[in-house]
Amino acid sequence: MTAVPQDTGRADARRNRTKVLAAASRAFDAHGLEVSLGEIARQAGVGAGTVYRHFPSKEILLEAVLVQQVDALVDAAGRWAARTQPVAAFFGFLLEVVDSSHGRTHACDALAAQTSWPRPVLAASVRRFRRALGELLGAAQRAGGVRADVSTDDVAALTVGCATMWAAHHDPHRGTRMVRLALESLRTPPRVTQGRGFRDAPGAPLAVSQCEECGTGFEARPTGRPARYCGATCRQRARRRRLGTIRDAGSRDARPET
Repeated sequence: MTAVPQDTGRADARRNRTKVLAAASRAFDAHGLEVSLGEIARQAGVGAGTVYRHFPSKEILLEAVLVQQVDALVDAAGRWAARTQPVAAFFGFLLEVVDSSHGRTHACDALAAQTSWPRPVLAASVRRFRRALGELLGAAQRAGGVRADVSTDDVAALTVGCATMWAAHHDPHRGTRMVRLALESLRTPPRVTQGRGFRDAPGAPLAVSQCEECGTGFEARPTGRPARYCGATCRQRARRRRLGTIRDAGSRDARPET
């Protein structure tokens, strides 16, 4: 049974569209919006008319490329959720998002320069991404591995910062280490004290100490070794008294027995 010409034509159109999107993704990553549709057509191995039939303008083509990239991350979120436990899935997905951003600086700059973004199709794709990210975050928080005070907005902003930081490092291994350190801040901190808080804990009342020399009360320093004296005068006075005590003890030890 031979293929219907109309079906063959649709299959060819889908293949051409896929080739154009792949070529455009590479071209935008390398050159931003400066690349022409004619150059994209050449790299895709199709005619310029084929590109224009699918994507009447460069902005529409850029949006289609970005939607494809974002939707790929949505699919990745689903795979991470299905194959491992929630905390590992959450952090594994974030690392994949950062890794997938490599080389896409030009396209992101082009987006930032255009006041008409986000466009409706891309905005819908971004909503799907944020929903998938929120589901991974919620599962990791319920499992006790991610701080309860972290929101989807926090995670999205931190991930963008990690991608920028990673791209700025000439040494990819160093960049990866910095990204991992930053993402570790999302984990639920271990309990390091029982019952009593740190002296410098936010919102904690100021502790009051008593000078060992004069007995005057004073506010304890929030950090460092706890102070024993209210000021330099009492500190010097206590030091002189200690030295005098030591000298007196030495004099008694040096007296001849009678």
